[in-house]
Amino acid sequence: MTSEISSRFPSMDDLRERAKNRVPQFAFEYLDGGCNEDVSIIRNTAEIRDVQLQPRYLRNFGESSTRTKVLGMEFDAPFGISPVGLQGLMWPNSPEILAKAAHKHNVPFILSTVTTMSIERASELTEGKAWFQLYNPVDDALRDDIIDRAEAAGCPVLVLLCDVPTFGYRPRDIRNGLALPPKMSVKNILQILGKPTWAYNTLKYGQPTFQTLKPYTPEGLNLKQLGQFMDKTFSGRLNAEKIKPIRDKWKGKLVLKGVASEQDTKDAIDMGFDGIIVSNHGGRQLDAAQSTINSLREITQYGDQIEIMMDSGLRSGPDIARAMASGAKFTFMGRSFMYGAAALGNKGGDHTIAMLKTQFKQVMDQLCCERVEDLPNHLIK
Repeated sequence: MTSEISSRFPSMDDLRERAKNRVPQFAFEYLDGGCNEDVSIIRNTAEIRDVQLQPRYLRNFGESSTRTKVLGMEFDAPFGISPVGLQGLMWPNSPEILAKAAHKHNVPFILSTVTTMSIERASELTEGKAWFQLYNPVDDALRDDIIDRAEAAGCPVLVLLCDVPTFGYRPRDIRNGLALPPKMSVKNILQILGKPTWAYNTLKYGQPTFQTLKPYTPEGLNLKQLGQFMDKTFSGRLNAEKIKPIRDKWKGKLVLKGVASEQDTKDAIDMGFDGIIVSNHGGRQLDAAQSTINSLREITQYGDQIEIMMDSGLRSGPDIARAMASGAKFTFMGRSFMYGAAALGNKGGDHTIAMLKTQFKQVMDQLCCERVEDLPNHLIK
């Protein structure tokens, strides 16, 4: 496992800095930034790291295992790759890089509706194991068509997104005139010329497009037009009336992503969800949000009724252990894996997964904790 870790980039901070040096500013800022003044994105990680764990050095200890189960599936580590929009803009071909790595290492990969790889391609690369995140369409026929494609592709889990009822206010993206393909302003052209590896790979793999939405989406949308299209075509607002036909139609596992309150958790249970992902969209939607670790603490009491997962703010193996000890059954990360792909290209997915798994196992060994599900026993409350 450690042979897949580059000695030059043994931490997430190393990968982020390398990615920043290889990606044009407009694309890196889309990946790296939150909304408004970045209060939530900073709070997420800071408050996760307030969690403390207690080792049990004198207990009888055999060997720790990072394997765990969620939604009836067994994985080699308790973390997976979150859905990320516009992945191919931030690093060319990154969805394929990450999907391949996830499949190789037996961890879940979630494909976003608005990323740059199709449902069908994700399924091909993961042998039908990729999960799919759905932005809920306004039109029922469009919704059913996308769900039918996910089912035909063999996706075992459909993830409904509930935390984007409106388009996030992101000053960097507005200043950069973010578009897909990128807006060719003088400023952006100079940024691209300064990142020749990114530019070469973009030429090699082609301009990124919304592959899953390609049959339904006009081409060349700038940021304003993208917001108008998403508002017109997709409804980020979910309720029992909108969820029921999806639950009735989808025969696989159904997960609600973006849960941040006890009431939404209880509603998710009543609506028949199999799991929830506690998340605040990586701090990209509400800059006055509670940190995900604090939301998790309020929700874990329902863990015997629904499987509780978490993303947003996790950056390391110790962070994963903190979240698991706090009551999450599984965790996901988005930016972290994109840093890896942008930093190391085709090797970035393998490196990042191996690094996180090694870090996480070291924490388990240090705590003298043999099983992932025993981590809550080490939480200092």
